[in-house]
Amino acid sequence: MTKDIVVLGAGMVGVCTALALRQRGHAVVLVDRQAPGRETSYGNAGIIQREAVQPYAFPREWLAILRVIARQGNDVHYHPGALASLLPALARYWYESAPARYAATVTAYSALIRHCLTEHDRLIALAGAQDLVHKSGWLQAYRSASPFDQASLAATAVAQEHGLDCQILDGAALSAAEPVLHGTMAGAIHWRDPWTITDPGELVNRYTALFENEGGIIRRGDATTLMPAGAGWTVATEDGPLTAAHAVIALGPWAPALTKPLGYRFPLFVKRGYHRHYAVERMPNRPLLDAENGVVLAPMQRGLRLTTGAEFAHHDAPPTPVQLQRAERYARELLRLGAPVESTPWLGARPCVADMRPIVGGAPHHRGLWFNFGHAHQGFTLGPATARLVAELIDGDPPYIDPLPYDPIRFGS
Repeated sequence: MTKDIVVLGAGMVGVCTALALRQRGHAVVLVDRQAPGRETSYGNAGIIQREAVQPYAFPREWLAILRVIARQGNDVHYHPGALASLLPALARYWYESAPARYAATVTAYSALIRHCLTEHDRLIALAGAQDLVHKSGWLQAYRSASPFDQASLAATAVAQEHGLDCQILDGAALSAAEPVLHGTMAGAIHWRDPWTITDPGELVNRYTALFENEGGIIRRGDATTLMPAGAGWTVATEDGPLTAAHAVIALGPWAPALTKPLGYRFPLFVKRGYHRHYAVERMPNRPLLDAENGVVLAPMQRGLRLTTGAEFAHHDAPPTPVQLQRAERYARELLRLGAPVESTPWLGARPCVADMRPIVGGAPHHRGLWFNFGHAHQGFTLGPATARLVAELIDGDPPYIDPLPYDPIRFGS
């Protein structure tokens, strides 16, 4: 039976959700305040991370926590004034990262991740986006021997447990694989399963074009105006009010603006991140993470993209790109980095849930309302996978994976 559905949010997750529902024959309108793929989905490292079976946990070692508090290292930065409001969600994040609870999360998370390539592959073929895709993996590189040895052992164990393909490269093998590097490195873990994308925003654009070619509709509008209307939902757009029987909130870090007024109190927080493109004489062959310094060097169509680690701050706080400034310095130690392409760095926010699992499923107290957000670092990777899941749930079909670990009811809402 055909349903009228409005999908709110035109990032990778929202576009894939709208597309999955349209391909099932529903009348779907995708609503966002700006063009698709311009927010969080635009600003990542462009990796479809098949290897990311273990989500980023809160550190359990006090030395690591104290290192963050003292702002040592470049992987984490924070605004002191934001910590009070973030503390409840961060405390839950720490709690959920305890070994037994984290092991259950890895089981649930890996069930989604294992489908990321096949779900993307189908859409990439339909969207004619093969020119954006490279299938040579990425490098998790280390400058020092001890961290490299420890990470290599851990990666080998994870690969064996989850059926992943990784290769351990010593310093000489890394230099041979990436001759553009002129810094001395201890070695790297070559994750060979993942695919990399040379323009993440353009991949979202191709999926959007596929959605429109298959009869989907896009409207500019204010998602925060969503409200119940009779047996359905209504939202304000530039073309007037839009009413549908079902609404899917796929707004990433903006989701709380809708869910809180409806009475849902999820342990959500944002990790902000920055990127900037630079001119280079020669690109690396694949993305490289300088693991000890929290910076990714990702070859893109616009230049070499440097991305940063996590910044804990209010979502709308002014930019403080100190991590990117350090990242530029670290990158110049590894290769010949030219001038920045953009006049200012890009800033975005990753939508995080304290238990490190996305929130996917029906709203417990509102008929016809559905959630698909909270993908943290992996919205770009998991967009098609959770889109398929929520579409199956809306249609009442048997879900292709167990939906219970991602159900919003887990928070007692």
